[in-house]
Amino acid sequence: MLSTTNIDWTEKTWNPVTGCTKISPGCLHCYAERMAHRCQCMGLAKYKNNFELTIHPDTLQEPLKIKKPTMIFVNSMSDLFHKDVPLGFIQDVFDVMGKAKQHTFQVLTKRAERLAELAPSLTWWPNVWMGVTVERQDYLHRLDCLRTVPAAVRFTSFEPLLGPLMNINLDGIGWVIVGGESGPGARPMEPAWVTGIRDQCLAKDVPFLFKQWGGPQKSKKGKLLDGREWMEFPVAI
Repeated sequence: MLSTTNIDWTEKTWNPVTGCTKISPGCLHCYAERMAHRCQCMGLAKYKNNFELTIHPDTLQEPLKIKKPTMIFVNSMSDLFHKDVPLGFIQDVFDVMGKAKQHTFQVLTKRAERLAELAPSLTWWPNVWMGVTVERQDYLHRLDCLRTVPAAVRFTSFEPLLGPLMNINLDGIGWVIVGGESGPGARPMEPAWVTGIRDQCLAKDVPFLFKQWGGPQKSKKGKLLDGREWMEFPVAI
């Protein structure tokens, strides 16, 4: 079944794929890897392979069993566009999202190049929001790949934010999420990095959601930025 989550920008998670491999600095302290290990230790059959990439066809129909309209984060424990996930299975996932029209599906990837490559082979249903993760200035090119995708909402998650992001091209981007790193060894996030992104979003009228501070700041400041919470959401085109 789908899992309820405490991720602020969604309601439930759906994991037809689990496991992944690290490809960039944001992966260093992967929360999904830690959680997969914990689930394996608990004896959960779905995580018998720990964090080795595993496809779960038996979970494909799960969203169809929920009638209440729900925001669903797809593959919180993996990356749907990982090179080892076959195109046919990705198409199966998209087929289910199209059938479950009552839900909004949020897909997030670091594999922006493969996303752009496969996008013409996928059906971009109006309830599918597509995003890329960008953790540092040298990965802003992922937004260029995302811009080629005809999703109803294109969004980016700057999490874990590992440095300042200057002159972000927000053309065609409908939503920005920012968050610091959490968990063991979490790297700190400077306030100026966050306000710099927030101000760029305000200038372009792009909805901005601040998820959390990173490292030791998280317990001290929670999710307040300049004395308030920023929990803006996009409107699908």
